[in-house]
Amino acid sequence: MTSMPAPRRLAVTSHEGEEITLSVYEAGAGEGRPTVVLVHGWPELAYSWKNQIGPLADAGYHVIAPDLRGFGGSDNPKEKERYTIHHMVGDLRGVLDACGVEKAVFVGHDWGGFLVWPMAQLNPTRVAGVIGVCTPHKAPPPVPPLQILEKRFTANHYFIRFQPVGPAEEKFTGHEEKFFRMMFRGPAPRAIWEKLVPGVYDIFSMFDRFKDSHDAQLVLPPEELAVYVDAYKASGFHGGINLYRNVDGNYHLMKDVDPVVTHPAFMISAELDLFLPPETTDGMEKIVPNLDRALIEGCGHWVMWEKPDELNRLMIEWLARKFPA
Repeated sequence: MTSMPAPRRLAVTSHEGEEITLSVYEAGAGEGRPTVVLVHGWPELAYSWKNQIGPLADAGYHVIAPDLRGFGGSDNPKEKERYTIHHMVGDLRGVLDACGVEKAVFVGHDWGGFLVWPMAQLNPTRVAGVIGVCTPHKAPPPVPPLQILEKRFTANHYFIRFQPVGPAEEKFTGHEEKFFRMMFRGPAPRAIWEKLVPGVYDIFSMFDRFKDSHDAQLVLPPEELAVYVDAYKASGFHGGINLYRNVDGNYHLMKDVDPVVTHPAFMISAELDLFLPPETTDGMEKIVPNLDRALIEGCGHWVMWEKPDELNRLMIEWLARKFPA
């Protein structure tokens, strides 16, 4: 395993001039290649990119990996209104400004993917390219997303159950190790997916039933799991959960924005990702015309830990091809 660079606290000017301080990990000189910004998801941290930062820097890239607002060492405001798509994308734009970077390739996993595609829509001149890891880009649906999720997967879907302020934070706080041992398990075979849905999306009930997972079932070593446990004990869970509380609000903010992303783009899917299956990328070419694709076989949702070498190879080869030095 590679090591993380030391973080620094970076003062950032975000949406509508809001000042916020983010914890940022940075490596690599750039050497004529584009800056690469790595954007994590939930329940994650910039630390999730530990195995990517070093190889990308060694390949000649300037790499920036921020803890998003509400996560890790970054400021973590409580109000859900401070986690809209405009605030989150504003933070990414502010990181570029604070680091003196004009444009970058943005790489997003999980919720990070739901940020880097809108980054390209809202700030096209600051984006050189986009890599989605598991997370596809979609045109806005005809109705708000929570309505669709509730109809398809019942009101027990975690997106729905995260909406009230308080219950999710109260359920997980004080039980951080149990939570991450439940979340960071290896993937289920596709043959049993039909039996798992929709129950697998009811994280509250799964958490109530969950007893423990042996270390061998985890996608990362116990000492790495401890990094997440300690970080969430310090920050709390509200920051990441506030992202979900803005799902419908973001829909209304973005539904009239042109969904087409013309930048060079790379969609990396994971064969065994039950939360964002490869099938969710079907038809992406209609709104991402300059799209390349790859599938990592035998890999679940936590790609950066499960298949780091393959992910690194795919990204570095694509970056070298699209942005030759």
